[in-house]
Amino acid sequence: MTAFPRAVHLAQLNVATLLHPLDDPRIAPFVELLDPVNATADGAPGFVWRLVEDGEADATALRPAGENVIVNMSVWETLEALWDFTYRSGHLEVVRRRRDWFARHVEAHLVLWWIPVGHVPTVEEALERLAELRAVGPSPRAFTFTSSYTQAEAAEAHPG
Repeated sequence: MTAFPRAVHLAQLNVATLLHPLDDPRIAPFVELLDPVNATADGAPGFVWRLVEDGEADATALRPAGENVIVNMSVWETLEALWDFTYRSGHLEVVRRRRDWFARHVEAHLVLWWIPVGHVPTVEEALERLAELRAVGPSPRAFTFTSSYTQAEAAEAHPG
């Protein structure tokens, strides 16, 4: 009998080091884009969940990766759904203008990994995946858009 893979979603963590504090006028264009881009994500096909600080609309006040580092973490039904949001929506303006607001990272700043449906990843879990990607490179446990692994490859590499 052939076993069917368990249902999974794609988790992502993106870290960005601010060039200036969030209340600095030079960062204002980014801050002004937060609500519309988050609303686009929330309504995007395949969107499941995103990290927000309690009582807030986003997670920019959370600083688990350092004082000047903001984090974005979300869950998507598929890699394609995340790709479409990232590169085929209003989010693309943020991507294009990122050097206006964020320092260039020499290490990986985005990590993707498969999670069981219903699992809400923790920031600690996400930072561990990012550290793993930085330490050993892409694997079925921690990968990027350009070096992705399928759900089946991840399940085969790490069953159960």
